[in-house]
Amino acid sequence: MTPLELIASTLGVIAVWLTVRQNAWCWPVGLAMVLLYAWFFFAARLYSQVLLHSVFAAMQLYGWWSWTRGGDQEGRRPVVLASRHEVLVGLAAAGVVTLVLGGMMARYTEAALPWPDAALTAFSLLAQLWMALKRWQCWLLWIVVDVLYVVFFVYQAYWLTAGLYGLFTLLAVMGLREWHRSRMAAL
Repeated sequence: MTPLELIASTLGVIAVWLTVRQNAWCWPVGLAMVLLYAWFFFAARLYSQVLLHSVFAAMQLYGWWSWTRGGDQEGRRPVVLASRHEVLVGLAAAGVVTLVLGGMMARYTEAALPWPDAALTAFSLLAQLWMALKRWQCWLLWIVVDVLYVVFFVYQAYWLTAGLYGLFTLLAVMGLREWHRSRMAAL
């Protein structure tokens, strides 16, 4: 465990907790977290994770805008269900990104675990996009991805980060419930 990993993981817990509470400050706190984790993963030679966290940085800015200025007249975006079409297209796109990114990382880099790293990256991007759009299903996808991340990081003996993703899993379950309540209250 490094100080960088400790700080990034602490910011991650705060960011996800704020997201569960639908507090727009989740986005700037998340931005600091993803930038620190990009640095951490670069040192670990997990290049798909570096790419993921770089894209997450841009998505943090989009999410902040979306939650504060992209919704109703007061700038709030309600929690909604993604359509069946949106879900199918999103999952298919994440599958294609997995194949392309995994192939590139396996062929052109010395990435430590190119295929699982690419798959987790692709599906995390989809979950993050759905979160920025306040699609309730983001939490279902985060639960699956976070559990797989726990296994991924345990395998590499990144214990603190594995624990962080275990906590993220619990927070995703909370988010699933909280956003469901919020969605039902708006109906």
